[in-house]
Formats: sequence, structure tokens, C-alpha cells
Amino acid sequence: MGLAAGGAVALAVALVLVLGRGGGSAAGDWPAPNGDLSSTRAASGSSIDAASVGRLRLAWRFRFPIHPGYSGVFAATPLVLGSRVYLQDLDSNVYALDLATGRLLWRRRFGVPDGGPNGLGAGSGRIFGSTDREAFALDARTGALLWKRQLGDPPAVQMNIAPVVANGLVYTSTVGLPPGGKGAVYALDPATGRIRWSFRTVRDPWTVPVEAGGGGAWWPVSVDSAGRVYVGTANPYPYGGTVAHPNGGAYRGDVLYTDSLVVLDGRTGKLLWHDQVTPHDVRDYDFSDSPILAGDAVYGAGKAGRVIAWDRSSGRRIWETSVGVHRNDRGPLPAKRTTVCPGLLGGVETPMALAGGRLFVPVVDLCMEGSATGYESLARVDVAGRGTGEVVALDATGGRKLWSRSLPAPAFGCATAVNDVVVVPTFDGRVNVLAADTGRTLWQAQAPAGINACPAVAGDTLLVGAGTDYETRSSAYELLAFRLR
Repeated sequence: MGLAAGGAVALAVALVLVLGRGGGSAAGDWPAPNGDLSSTRAASGSSIDAASVGRLRLAWRFRFPIHPGYSGVFAATPLVLGSRVYLQDLDSNVYALDLATGRLLWRRRFGVPDGGPNGLGAGSGRIFGSTDREAFALDARTGALLWKRQLGDPPAVQMNIAPVVANGLVYTSTVGLPPGGKGAVYALDPATGRIRWSFRTVRDPWTVPVEAGGGGAWWPVSVDSAGRVYVGTANPYPYGGTVAHPNGGAYRGDVLYTDSLVVLDGRTGKLLWHDQVTPHDVRDYDFSDSPILAGDAVYGAGKAGRVIAWDRSSGRRIWETSVGVHRNDRGPLPAKRTTVCPGLLGGVETPMALAGGRLFVPVVDLCMEGSATGYESLARVDVAGRGTGEVVALDATGGRKLWSRSLPAPAFGCATAVNDVVVVPTFDGRVNVLAADTGRTLWQAQAPAGINACPAVAGDTLLVGAGTDYETRSSAYELLAFRLR
């Protein structure tokens, strides 16, 4: 568990500078799950651009030493802090690697399967994360465990989110599961893990608690300069319904605050304003992607395939644009099975990026059969054969579509912007780098496994995790570092 020999003094200084303020970072780092507290997923201080991207070459690869679960072995975004890369696999284990070589510096084993996306946050010299039940803090230099804290009551809640450090607090969330689970947003003390406040994202009692659950957040929160916390929340469950309680009969009414943009006072957890995108959701349309903050606006998206902009002061919607394929996606579901698009694994599954006045939206086009009493089994859905993808660029001011690029496989990885290009990996293991102004493909690489993780960019290095099966072929599960030469 100890620090590898060499460079200890320089590393300690870098960690103090990068981590000490819980949100500050050096140029060229990737210090938060979405790059910054505004969740723009836009790299700063990088030399990768349209003119140089053709010089990217594989610099090193790190093999994940675990066996794949339902979501694979890796589905998160790496952090880059100074000379180190920090990442978490889907058994909740945490690794520190040397950015230059990919050499393992330390590993903290948890061995607790987590469905993902999970991932890490950083601040105050610590690395923060969670297993499926407990939040934890590690010493960033050595990997030593500093504290663990259970949040909520298992088995009705679980954790699948990368935490965010801001306002001297650690923001994380649970998601609710049946029977009766209600996901909540938490603010924790970074030194001890003590709960400073919590906000329950399901306001009212469940109609049928033995069947119902839901709410909470899957993707990291965003924090503005005034300390306000912006959260995209998850759906109520069961989607569709049951024979006994069709069309979401296990939950009544709108089911606030599911499928919503929720804005909280970051210091107290008080609700400031909210807007529910899908009331009484019966199609699993989480509005859970990380909200993006820019100027006076906040942008959100989710599995309903709708991108929405709000005025941050008034909470008023400015514009709304649909992306991807849409069919039978509004109102109650019929009694007989019908094709629903987006399906349970469709829409905007993962976070967008914002740069140069453009929103870059990764889209999954994957329809499913559903009815008022339930959906076809996810276990039997051929995601690789049935699903495709898109990247859509929107004008951030008015929501107008600027361009759209079709992809042969679902875009389960986040969009990541760097200078005048955007990186979007796909489920077939392709790393696609597109021109930000036209969507033209400038560079591609083929990973040895499918990708449902999110890229990070640090200086002249692009990091992408290939951590899931594609078309059930044997795969090598690795974090890949591409570097300019």
C-alpha cells in the first residue's frame, strides 16, 4: 500500500496544490468526475486538437485484475491529479497509477460488486468513493482507508455514483430499490464522513411499498459559484407496471421529485427549485445525467431523449430539443406489448459536454417492447445487435441542431470536449474523435473490449476505459492511455 519510491516530495506538493481546496485544480488535470464542478466535461490546458489528434498513439495500458459483472469491469471516468491517475473498478476497488507510464502505485481492495457507473471524487488530500452501500475516504498519497459510512437502509437503497467535493463537503447519493426504497442526496463531512444533511428525492409515501422504489441520482451533481447543488434524479420503479398494478399503479400521482432537475442549497440541503421532466414515469426515463452549468443557464438530459435548458435564476425553461428515435414515448402504456423508443437502455444515457457554445449529446437508439404490465427482459435484449448511436451537437443558446453523426453502436460513454474536437466512445470499443464544428471523424482507435466508460483528458493524454463485453466475445479489460507523439 505504500508510495512507490522516487518523486515523493514533488508528489506531495502537487497533491496539496490540486486537492487542498476541494475543487481547485492545475491546468491540464481532470480533477472531478465531469472535469469541473460545472460538469462541462471540457478539458483545459490540453494540446490535443484537430491539428494534432492524428498524432495520438497508445502510450500504455492497465489491465483490470477482476472478472466482469453485469456492467463489465469499468464504467467510470478516471481522475487525473498532477502525475497520478485514480480510478475505480466495478468491484469498488480503487487504483492509483503513474500518469506517465501506467505503473500501479497502490491499490485499495474492497471486492464489493457495484452495477456502476460509480467512480471517484477528490479534495482535501483525499480520494472519495463508495461501494454499493458505504461511502469512503482514502488517503490520496498512500491509499490508506480513512473512514467508511453506510448511507440509507439496505437492501432498499444502493450507491452507484461518483461523489463531488465542493463547499467543504462531499456530495453523493443513494438510489432507491423495492421494497419501499427512496434515493437521497447527501452532504458528508470530508474529514469524518458524518452526514451534514440529506435530501430525500421521493417526497410522498409509496402507494404499494412492497413493489415500489426509486429516486436518487446516478451521475455526479454539479455545483455553481454560489454553492448551489444541481441534481438530475432517477425514475420510480417498477417501469411499466405489474399485473396487479398496471401503468405504475404502485406509485400515485407525479411522484416528486423523480425524473427532475432539483436545485438545493449546498450548505443546508434546502430545496430552492425543481422542475419535473417526466411526471409519473412508467418508461424508466431517468433525468439523471449531470446538469451542465454555463452563464445563466443549466442544461439537463436523460433517458427520455430530451435535452432541456433552464434559466438558473428563475427556473424557467428556455428551450427543449428531442434527440434520437422516439415512438410511443408519452402517456400511459397500452395493455398489449408495443415498441417503445427510447427503450430501457436508450436516450441520453450518459453525460453531455459543453464547449464553444455547443452541447455535445451522446445518444443511444435502442427500442424495447413494453406494456402497462411490464417490459421484455433486459437479460434477453441483444444490445449490440439492436442498438445504434448518435452524437448530436446543439446550439447552447437556442437548442437548434447543428449537426448529427450516426454511429454503428450505442454511445454508452460520455461526450468529452477538448479544444475544437469532441471524444465519444461507443459500445463496440471504438474511440471516436470528431470535429466540434462539423462532426467529421478525425481519428479513431479500436479498444480490445466494449466501452461503457467515460474519457478523461490531461495535457497530451487521452484516457479511456474499455471495460465491458461486446457481442459476447472474449475481451481484454483495460484502461488505455493515448498520447501525442
